[in-house]
Amino acid sequence: MIEWRDQGILLETRRHGETSVIIEVFTPEHGRHAGIVRGGVSRKIAPILQPGAQLDLVWRARLEEHIGSFTVEPLRSRAAIAMASRQSLAALNTVTALLGFCLPERVPHGPLYARSEALLDLLGRWEVWPLAYLQWELALLEEMGHGLDLSSCAVTGAVDGLIYVSPKSGRAVSAKGAGDWADKLLPLPDVLRGEGEASDAEIAQGFATTGYFLSSHLAAGLGNRPLPEARARFVDMFNRGL
Repeated sequence: MIEWRDQGILLETRRHGETSVIIEVFTPEHGRHAGIVRGGVSRKIAPILQPGAQLDLVWRARLEEHIGSFTVEPLRSRAAIAMASRQSLAALNTVTALLGFCLPERVPHGPLYARSEALLDLLGRWEVWPLAYLQWELALLEEMGHGLDLSSCAVTGAVDGLIYVSPKSGRAVSAKGAGDWADKLLPLPDVLRGEGEASDAEIAQGFATTGYFLSSHLAAGLGNRPLPEARARFVDMFNRGL
């Protein structure tokens, strides 16, 4: 019998048989991991198994390659905060959906886990969430091997006047370096480099750029599957508030 204990963020729940559910969690030591929760549809356990919940987990299986089973205990629920507003629900859904979409099974991503937990702990604080979420998308791209290099111009090497991102390389480009290619480049608002006032308009520009790399680089590398719709819904909701 193989057994380990960890904590994790609940990403997804799906029915398994009449009384059980299969859950997918994101844990710091064991990555994205699935397992069966016996009696998961019961009145006692079902309320615990809500997306975004922080859980104490014990996983057991006879062999490592088996799906195994989880024993779960609640550490922190985020359901009430998520259901308090459409924005919070959309915010939670986009994080859990993207993690479930791109994380490989059973591969630890400790730094991304820490950032994801910190981000979800900001849920409901709409005045800081969009910027925190944009920074999280940059970290997600980096962790998945598609990080952006915004330190200097890919053409001239300059560190000033950087206003574009190359859609091919993910590197910054200056106005001078862009030349006749400017209309084919992506916007690089100051907020993506951790500078400036981080206005909603700049954050929206940032979402356009990170969204391109999530779709055309990250998703393309995962078999050209479309990004989860939750991400588009969240960004659309944010843009409508501008």
